[in-house]
Amino acid sequence: MSEQNAGLKLGWLWKLGRWPVLAIIMGGIVYQIKFAPMSVQGISPTRKTVVSEVMGTGTLEARVSTTISPKIAGRIGEVLVDQGDKVERGKLLVRLDDEELQQQVEIALANVEAANAALGRLLADKKRTIAVLEQSQRHHDRVQSLKVKNVTTQDDVDRAVESLAVATADMTRAEAAITEGQKSLLAAEKTLEYHRARLADTLIKAPFAGLVVERQREAGDIAVPGSAVLTLISTDVLWISAWVDETEMSKLSVDQPARIVFRSQPEQNFPGTVIRLSRQADRETRELVVDVQVSELPENWAIGQRAEVYIETHRQNNALTIPLIALHRRDNIEGVFVNEDGNARWKALTLGVHGREVVEVQSGLSERDVVLLVPTDVTPLTEGRRVQVR
Repeated sequence: MSEQNAGLKLGWLWKLGRWPVLAIIMGGIVYQIKFAPMSVQGISPTRKTVVSEVMGTGTLEARVSTTISPKIAGRIGEVLVDQGDKVERGKLLVRLDDEELQQQVEIALANVEAANAALGRLLADKKRTIAVLEQSQRHHDRVQSLKVKNVTTQDDVDRAVESLAVATADMTRAEAAITEGQKSLLAAEKTLEYHRARLADTLIKAPFAGLVVERQREAGDIAVPGSAVLTLISTDVLWISAWVDETEMSKLSVDQPARIVFRSQPEQNFPGTVIRLSRQADRETRELVVDVQVSELPENWAIGQRAEVYIETHRQNNALTIPLIALHRRDNIEGVFVNEDGNARWKALTLGVHGREVVEVQSGLSERDVVLLVPTDVTPLTEGRRVQVR
């Protein structure tokens, strides 16, 4: 019976005592939330150069690029360069099999020589015709003078006239033959010129100084006009053709400085300059192409490799700055929490140039203020909250 009484007393004691305990626990929690100082990191605004940038992603391209292709169809006899080779303008790159074309040139040359010989014969015939014509003319004149003196017959006069007419006709025919021979010679020379040009087309040379970036054919392959044998680029101008969101268009202009980050070397920046802006945006992605010339290349690079470009649109030197992560927006107004005698106070700011990690403060802060940085995984700061600044 005594044990039962003892159990009842303990039960009543627990019922009477648990409420104060719960009240103390809840009070502690409320105190920690509302009144206990929150441990936060504080920083002072600093002066530095702030750079605002527009970012785009693209690939390394050559402004001047060409596909080396033959003008005539033929079998490739030899490819004299390989990808990665630097070449000068006029350097022989590819040689096509030219045996048949050599024969055609020899035949055309023989035709020219034959036409020359024929023309020479015709010129000799003309000289003979001229001699006959002159003789006929003199005979005709002599007979006519004798006729006047009535010392010749009419038959002699008729024969002299006929001989002169025949000699004149022979002269006309000789001149026509020479004209025909000259045209035949010209045609033979043009044919020779054509076959020599085709023979020259078997030697494919570099149209400009540059770098061979791709080799698509080998010796023995059949190449036709338009089929790629090599790809040649000029290294005078290499740029990143970067896609930039169209909303940034108003900030961009030619000659803006930029920095380029190749994905092969993400820790290093390479200088560049905007040299061309596209005037057509992609209707699907709403982006436009901005060409940024690369002033300096990494040791190893490749056409088509990916890179990010950061185009400088604004720069402010000696600006008062704070980290972007310190900003808090209230009613669409940017501001920060600052420490005032151990309490958090929100201040509205007028901001200037936005950089990658910091922003320019034009008004609302001084270098003496302590800006509070609040981790995102804890209770957010509120106006008047007590803080303990680290």
